[in-house]
Amino acid sequence: MQTHPVVSRDEWFIKRRALLAREKEAIHLRDAVNAERQALPWVKVDTEYIFESSEGKKTLAELFDGRSQLVVYHFMFGPDWDAGCPGCSFFADHVGGMLTHLNHHDVTFVAVSRAPMDKIAAYKKRMGWQFPWVSSFGTTFNHDYRVSFSQDELASGSVDYNYTATPREQAHDELPGMSAFYKDEAGDVFHTYSTYARGLEDMVGTLLLLDRAPLGRNETGPLSWVRRHDEYEDAPKVRGCCAT
Repeated sequence: MQTHPVVSRDEWFIKRRALLAREKEAIHLRDAVNAERQALPWVKVDTEYIFESSEGKKTLAELFDGRSQLVVYHFMFGPDWDAGCPGCSFFADHVGGMLTHLNHHDVTFVAVSRAPMDKIAAYKKRMGWQFPWVSSFGTTFNHDYRVSFSQDELASGSVDYNYTATPREQAHDELPGMSAFYKDEAGDVFHTYSTYARGLEDMVGTLLLLDRAPLGRNETGPLSWVRRHDEYEDAPKVRGCCAT
């Protein structure tokens, strides 16, 4: 159990005001970083990716679903896995409430995994999610956006992940990420942004709330406490659609 000094209310306000100044610095820095992010140059996507969806085959351009902006969450779920990654599932639990707001702001959200569509559909049903989720199985999409790695790449000792050489012991055949794309009036698609690893944390509201709780994240390692939402000890038992 952590221990903290116990002080008077007046002393506490002095400390809190000092922290507020630092919090404002962080907010202003975030605003500046956001501006730099929006100013990044774009890369035209020339590869014709074909995804499997619940509605049949779709191109990357068709994933926009009539909107000009697309955000792809690279969900860790390999072709031979029986269930999606617990950490990615934790992220996905936060998406449902965003969808209406994103869609009405000209943004489409889609999860993409290399698992075949039947596995994705079964796991999505088990978790009770409603967001679009497609399979990139048989394409180079995950490899091109540096979230899936071959055994040869892993055997080399490091992989190119999060814009750096990531040691094999910190890597996996599947890793998480998020990529953003824009489609212009001519139908051309551009890659505008990708982020990986802890760059995804700001989009997970539970983590931000825990950062304000008395004991913080209270973890022994990144997301060490996280389980799939139906796997906590007191979670209601839901009939699963695939093995875990």
